[in-house]
Amino acid sequence: MSASGRAALVTFQVAGPHAWAETTVGADQRAVARVQARFPHLLITEAGSASTDAAGNALLAADFHQAELTSVPITLILLLAVFGALIAAGIPLLLGATAVVVTVSLLAIPSRWLPIGSGTAELVLIIGMAVGVDYSLFYLRREREERAAGATTGAALRIAAATSGRAVVVSGLTVMISLAGLFLTGIDQFTGMALGTIGVVGVAVAGSLTVLPALLSLLGPWADRGRLPLLSRRAAAARPSRLWSGLVRRVVARPLAWGGAATAALIAMAAPALGMRIGNPGIDLPASLPVVQTLDKISAAFPQRPAPAEVVVTGPRVASAALRRGVRELTAGAAGGGPVHGPVSAQPAANGRALIVSVPLAGHGTGPVSSHALALLRGRLLPETIGRVHGVSYAVTGQTAVNHDWSAVLHERTPLVFGLVALLAFAVLGLAFRSLVLPVVSIGLNLLSVAAAYGVVTLIFQDGHLQGLLGFTSSGVIAQWVPLFLFVFLFGLSMDYHVFILSRIRERWAAGAATQQAVIGGISSSAGVVTSAAVIMVAVFSVFATLSFVDVKTLGVGLAFAVLIDATLVRGILMPAAMALLGERSWYAPGTGRAGHRAANPRQPGPNRGRLGRE
Repeated sequence: MSASGRAALVTFQVAGPHAWAETTVGADQRAVARVQARFPHLLITEAGSASTDAAGNALLAADFHQAELTSVPITLILLLAVFGALIAAGIPLLLGATAVVVTVSLLAIPSRWLPIGSGTAELVLIIGMAVGVDYSLFYLRREREERAAGATTGAALRIAAATSGRAVVVSGLTVMISLAGLFLTGIDQFTGMALGTIGVVGVAVAGSLTVLPALLSLLGPWADRGRLPLLSRRAAAARPSRLWSGLVRRVVARPLAWGGAATAALIAMAAPALGMRIGNPGIDLPASLPVVQTLDKISAAFPQRPAPAEVVVTGPRVASAALRRGVRELTAGAAGGGPVHGPVSAQPAANGRALIVSVPLAGHGTGPVSSHALALLRGRLLPETIGRVHGVSYAVTGQTAVNHDWSAVLHERTPLVFGLVALLAFAVLGLAFRSLVLPVVSIGLNLLSVAAAYGVVTLIFQDGHLQGLLGFTSSGVIAQWVPLFLFVFLFGLSMDYHVFILSRIRERWAAGAATQQAVIGGISSSAGVVTSAAVIMVAVFSVFATLSFVDVKTLGVGLAFAVLIDATLVRGILMPAAMALLGERSWYAPGTGRAGHRAANPRQPGPNRGRLGRE
């Protein structure tokens, strides 16, 4: 009974295995609804972890379905603006969609043995559409560029395969390495997500290297059919961007001034991240949901309930008198109040092979008060009571323990993920561009854009700016998994643009151009397609800012902002500024005795033949 005497709390366990709780809780909800119908003058409702998870997953599925319905038309409209033709615009969507469908189908096999949760399919959709559209966009634009220069369809495809196809492979490997960082966390849900997202990137790369050129070869000139009169003339020719060309020329002429200003801007954006507070915001569900309203009523009427610590005791002496005495000692230790308090209850489980001891803790399940109570229970009360009984072992679970241990694992493993992903990306980029300097520059720029994204999400979702516009209420913390996911996704996805631009720059440098001229030519010729790809990805990620979950909003806003900054400020100013300052040292590789070496260009053998020599 509550202190006011106007509310009663009945606690119960959902029957069946824990993995089935979200489904089996429906029977309990129907039973509660039948009792409510018999007593309409009372409020009889229920809430708990199983019903909260069920409501959250149902809402998440509805949100992502809405996101699919919104993002696909937006992507198609933007692709029409890029290509000016219906068939060409549909090809990237086709590649992205088939990569997602194939991956989700293949995941049905390992899901029998590996922890692949319901959220994996949503992430496969996001990543699959992003990289599928990007890779095919890069490939298509290069093929169009070569055909506009006079090459036949076959020759244009061969050049696109040797240039954009190679960039797709390097980019895909970098993205997969970044996503593989989730394996290092040791968290089951993240393992499944890593497997799914790595799989969809691999399928998208394979499709870009096989299905895409085969489809373009089959279609031939038909790929440009379905032209839109207002867009086709502008989109038909893949000419270098005058805007980006003019900007890059200014940056290369005064790299220190431009690079310093851009760096200062990104540091200013990243500054709020220094005050980022990582935590568990509790229930990340809209307040309008009935289950959330019920939990609020329970918290108001029964403070510090219904989430006690659950001490699971197992062993051959679980039914011994010594253990019963240990439970009584634990009960007596909690009877005096304080962070760990009564009433302590115990019930057998697993047909008498285990004992579950429920111990209420101070606080609301998260935060320093609950964490202190958990530490007291684990560090002193249990070792001095149940811990002295020979022949049994115990472990503490429950909402507070899960939140605390989850945070501890992420805090411990996140630096490892950051370090190993950066190291492996360095190795791949070093092999791809035959330079030790460019991978360092690339990783540094990526980290700078990630830091800027951290600063923006801290300013918005922790400090509460733009709450009304984005439709959320700040909890004052950033969910502990969001920074890790932002890093993993951004580090991989931003490499798409970076690898593609660097590949174009290297083509010109390998053909004989000086580094500064190669930078101007490479960025001018690739900036248009990179900007188009970034705009599409920003539009898709922005859709997720409209969904119900604050965590998903945070991820969507962070990804959209970082991709936009990365494809403009970082790739348009910072990268050319850094390469202009480094000059020929950009291509330094050990063992060459000089700044790298110029390899044969895939398009033509000489440095001054054809368009590549025309700067």
